[in-house]
Amino acid sequence: MVRIGLCSEDSTLQSLLATALGKEFQITLEPKEDSIKHLLAAGDCDVVVVDLASKDPQLEERIETCRRLIGELVPTVVLADDGLRSTAISLVRMGAYGHCRKPPSIRDLKTILRRAHENSLLKQQLECVQQQLEVVNNCDKMIGSSQHMQRVYELIHSVADLNASVLVTGESGTGKELIARAIHNQGTRARKPFVAVSCGAIPETLIESELFGHEKGAFTGSVGAREGYFEQAADGTLFLDEIGELSLMTQVKLLRVLQQREFSRLGSTKLVPLRARLIFATHQDLGELVAQGKFRQDLYYRINVMKIESPALADHAEDIPQIAGHFMKQYSEMYEKPLKTIDSDAMAIMQNYSWPGNVRELENVIQRAIIVARGESISAADLPANMKEDTNVLSIADFLPAGSFERQMRDYKIKLAEAAIRENGGNKTLAARSLNISRAYLHRLIRPNDGEGIFDEDNHMEAIAHKM
Repeated sequence: MVRIGLCSEDSTLQSLLATALGKEFQITLEPKEDSIKHLLAAGDCDVVVVDLASKDPQLEERIETCRRLIGELVPTVVLADDGLRSTAISLVRMGAYGHCRKPPSIRDLKTILRRAHENSLLKQQLECVQQQLEVVNNCDKMIGSSQHMQRVYELIHSVADLNASVLVTGESGTGKELIARAIHNQGTRARKPFVAVSCGAIPETLIESELFGHEKGAFTGSVGAREGYFEQAADGTLFLDEIGELSLMTQVKLLRVLQQREFSRLGSTKLVPLRARLIFATHQDLGELVAQGKFRQDLYYRINVMKIESPALADHAEDIPQIAGHFMKQYSEMYEKPLKTIDSDAMAIMQNYSWPGNVRELENVIQRAIIVARGESISAADLPANMKEDTNVLSIADFLPAGSFERQMRDYKIKLAEAAIRENGGNKTLAARSLNISRAYLHRLIRPNDGEGIFDEDNHMEAIAHKM
């Protein structure tokens, strides 16, 4: 059923159209512009029909109403008598879907109303597809369909349009900046600047000037005024990476900016409003830094309004084939080497490797493999030796007899690892720290069928050295 909002004072016209058009159309008479817009806002109208009559004493007002309704989401059809044909044509040129003479040919009116409704539905479907494509494009560098990544995508979508601060945590190389860019690109600030700053890369003596800017003569060597990153971000997004590297003094100044939503350049007393949305990132445990007195607790709570954890690659190893395939396509085109696949042995090694460098290391491995590969596939021989040694050593435990001392030691280590993970609320980084082992080693302990538990870190290195 096509729902028609008839903007007219003529109740007789409503009755005639309702009878003539039949059950396919539902006619609602609304004489005023406000009542029509209320109908549109409620989603109870598919097409607006504006009735224009030469003898209407409020004709000019009705024409103005029609002009304003043209900008609404649903199509507008003009119903006009012969004396207003030129007016109807002008309204169509302004954006009305079409016009029909009055009194109308019912067949013609049905045709134009159906086409207007179908056109509206097609536009809505197109907008839906475009929105979906925008989501894909905005996250085009984020790859993975695992539960870990799906959770990250959900959080990105939930915070994209908010103005709240976001803290992105995770190990180095997991793609924290990609998450920040995805938040920016999917929000209302997408067409505004995105400014990324690595706090750890700026000397302490320059950090304040870089963030807030300075006036001419503010310090030795400042020969001119300069906008800081806060001003450069304008109405966009400012991404402060490695926030844990800031000194306590700089933390105090940043806290004040976040609280007051304004700042001033060095050497100036003029206050500049903070317009940018801020996203922070760190690979460190800020809670631990707070406990050690290295990070202000009030700043921690200020920036940790919404937290998104970027998962370590070892935690979503099922995404490795997809991520590796992306890098293989990218670098095979760059180096003009038509590699098409990664063979099963090479993929097995990659999926069982611990990836201490995360996605950044995987990118490096694929890039190197493409350079050294001789065939059309990446094979196990094209991978770094340490990856093959790592996976080979871990497989030895599978051959240990049941009940042996080594097998019992492995099982005991696995139980310790599982207990530490439970005690730390599922946080593997904290669990590894509590056991005084690396996170990668903890991950290998809890992975099924890899047998890692028979080796401690020293024995692991000895085994590798013995093989060499």
